[in-house]
Amino acid sequence: MTLQQATLPVPQFDHISLEQLQQQIQYAIAQGQAFLQNLNQVPDQQAARLNTLEQLDTLENNMSEAWGVLSHLNAVMNNSQTREVYQALLPSLSAYYTELGQHTVLYQTFQQVHDASEYSDLSTAQQSAIRLALRDFKLSGVALEGEAKKRYAEISARLSQLSSDFSNHVLDATQAYFKALSEDELKGLPASSVELLKQYGQQRELEQAVATLDFPSYLAIMTYAEDRALRETLYKAYTTRASDQAEQREFDNTEVMQEILSLRQEMAALLGFNNYAELSLASKMAPDVASVQTFLAELAEHARQPATEDIAALKAIAAADGVVELQPWDSTFYSEKLKVAQFNLSQEALKPYFPAPKVLQGLFSIVKRLYGVDIIERQAPVWHTDARYFELEDQGQVLGGFYFDLYARSGKRGGAWMSGFRSRMQTQQGLQKPICYMVCNFTPPVGEQPALLTHDEVITLFHEFGHGLHHMLTEVDNISVAGTHGVAWDAVELPSQFMEFWAWDQESLSLLSEHIETKQHLPSDLLKALLDARFFQSGMQTLRQIEFALFDLNIHATSPALDAQGIQSTLDQIRAQFSVVPSVAYNRFQHSFSHIFAGGYAAGYYSYKWAEVLASDAFDRFEHEGIFNTQTGQEFRQAVLAVGGRDSALEAFVNFRGREPKIDALLRHQGWTNNA
Repeated sequence: MTLQQATLPVPQFDHISLEQLQQQIQYAIAQGQAFLQNLNQVPDQQAARLNTLEQLDTLENNMSEAWGVLSHLNAVMNNSQTREVYQALLPSLSAYYTELGQHTVLYQTFQQVHDASEYSDLSTAQQSAIRLALRDFKLSGVALEGEAKKRYAEISARLSQLSSDFSNHVLDATQAYFKALSEDELKGLPASSVELLKQYGQQRELEQAVATLDFPSYLAIMTYAEDRALRETLYKAYTTRASDQAEQREFDNTEVMQEILSLRQEMAALLGFNNYAELSLASKMAPDVASVQTFLAELAEHARQPATEDIAALKAIAAADGVVELQPWDSTFYSEKLKVAQFNLSQEALKPYFPAPKVLQGLFSIVKRLYGVDIIERQAPVWHTDARYFELEDQGQVLGGFYFDLYARSGKRGGAWMSGFRSRMQTQQGLQKPICYMVCNFTPPVGEQPALLTHDEVITLFHEFGHGLHHMLTEVDNISVAGTHGVAWDAVELPSQFMEFWAWDQESLSLLSEHIETKQHLPSDLLKALLDARFFQSGMQTLRQIEFALFDLNIHATSPALDAQGIQSTLDQIRAQFSVVPSVAYNRFQHSFSHIFAGGYAAGYYSYKWAEVLASDAFDRFEHEGIFNTQTGQEFRQAVLAVGGRDSALEAFVNFRGREPKIDALLRHQGWTNNA
């Protein structure tokens, strides 16, 4: 089938050179610096002041587009050349944004726009953008002077570099490891996993299967390998990545973590906060650190009894197999056996029913029913043959575009994410439509067969697509509050976690499933088993997320900043208090916790659980009104997805739900209460 060409202007990935990108970014930085240098005094009329802010939006649009392409390539096609250009540009980019955030005249221009009588005539989006900008100026140190201002700039530049270093170390440590496997070591692995590991071997010019630390490989071995020693070997390699406990120490993140925490604490102190957690929460939905700690502790109390029962069942099935003391490398293996025993369900039995093309077709059908939009694949240049481009249309009107890059491969960072390439905004050329990237690391296709997804991967796909819809269905034309921009970080996961519920619906699953060979939908016995197993180990999983969230919050709420020993001690204390799953002394999870050391989640990892309350409560309305209720879908689109940061997160939620959020639906969706 021949695809039509993309209707939106898209990056020409088949022609883009690193040299061009470098020049574009350098030019964008130079333009921004010239703009700031020429802004010597506040314009004396409101129209002129608003024109200044519009110029700033245009500069930001140019910058985010050029830098967005480079940072995307650095994440999905990482190599020495791309990394070198990326690293070389970081200092000047950081310096520019620091100068921008601390520019007194620009701040005063925003303030005078805000204070002028004409402010009330501005659109709600413009008013929100100005209010958020004033807040961010203060959090960027606009009030600092002299040495303090200079030091803030130095810290910002150094933190940009350290975050990049942390991420590179994790990627390099992950890619550096592989282990050739004998036939005996492959015992227990299903044929599809064996073929995948052989494919990894072929990529390394070996004639045998290879275990890597790429997640599809790691998960297959931890789930199915009968060789307990092999599982322990892989577990140790994975949990000591980029640490002082790894066999390869050149990627050790110990000093990087210490310096990041130290500099974040110093930055917080410069801005008048007691610690970095306070600084982080100053721009979030949660009111303060104590409120988050209380929320997590109360949620942990709900999860504790189910988690205790979960681990007892796990230990029992392991003991029946002769394992006297359950170890961390046993947990996934015996969890799979337990799921089969309790529900007659295995991920491997499900995978043939979730070929990627059918799952995408089903996802697009669900989005069409909920929001009335069509999703059409179009022809566009891509960075890798795995990548594909699509556009969203509403009654023939193109709303935005997105790329999918779904499969794990060498040179690609782990995890799953959505990132914007272009945001919606009014320009001199007319309305600019949003485009984003959605990236996952699913098990790749093997041989000529399309990729077969686990149900967990289906859930991840829905999660990232929720983020993508938030970016693309915005109706706000101001770049700083369009899509996910300007949305409180602890509410930005609402649309993504909300979308996950459709991966658990019986009617949805009939749209998503089709056996790779028989073309049959998920049969009733497997469907029942999948739905019955929905709450499998939900207590353990919740405590695990709370452990991560409290660790993140506590290391950022401690002053003075912790050293490596203090970081480890904090994690150990939280595990002792909240975890029911065994751990080992050499585990260095924190050394690859990229969310908080190289992502945007520092003192904000709790956001997943915080937003899950919002998502569950929002979905509760669909449960009462019909989960494919067109009117309810349109109201969610208008109240939440369309507004971006124009409305506060709480306002957006209340506009949809008619009241403030409650935790009841979350507890029910975890399987901990039967109350409707």
